Amino acid sequence: MAATRSGERSTAATAATGPVGPSVPVGPAGAGSGLAGGVRVGRYLVRPAGPEDVGGARSVMLDTIYGDLRSAYVPRWHRDVIDIEGGYLTPDRHTLLVAELEGLVVATGAVRSQGPAHPPNPRWVAERFPSGTTAQLCRVYVRPEHRRAGLARAIVRELRAFVARAGGYRSIYLHTDPAVPGAEAFWRSVGRVVCDERELPGGGQGILHVELPMGSATADADGSPGGGEPSDRGGE
Repeated sequence: MAATRSGERSTAATAATGPVGPSVPVGPAGAGSGLAGGVRVGRYLVRPAGPEDVGGARSVMLDTIYGDLRSAYVPRWHRDVIDIEGGYLTPDRHTLLVAELEGLVVATGAVRSQGPAHPPNPRWVAERFPSGTTAQLCRVYVRPEHRRAGLARAIVRELRAFVARAGGYRSIYLHTDPAVPGAEAFWRSVGRVVCDERELPGGGQGILHVELPMGSATADADGSPGGGEPSDRGGE
């Protein structure tokens, strides 16, 4: 997410993504992930994060927030970045995935069981995506030098599969700031915009609310729906 008036500019990904080749499962199943120890995306390994990844994941998130999203650190919006274990690793039906290259975390993507709040989001959007049954995609961030390798798309594909395996979810949601380069085109390519606040009287917060298809418990290997950059502007 990136911070603006009522939240961060985007909780999903700032990443521009290129074509995704086949994802190749590797190793034994990761704890609580359902991924077979991760999937290979070219030179990269996309896998569930563990406590040892917290520092690297936080670095990717903060560098994106400060750099790409041009936001200051705001505790109300960014508390999950500081408490990654409490936000994503410990809670049931939450997860954090990382992409690593040569032992370094270069991309992140997460799911949490929290819908958009009203206010600042439109009431009907909050009612359509209630907490508990809504899987919200968050922190889909890729370091600039590793973009256009298909990482964001692969991460979102695996997050959708996680949501299907976790159970209890009825929808997948994110909000994104179309001012973030590449964000609108990416999320429109993988999901359906259910509310474009730019079309509301006064322009609302200027963000897009997007619903993604639920997916299957096993991620498709053809690269179908994947990730971009959601927005924190819509608050939590």
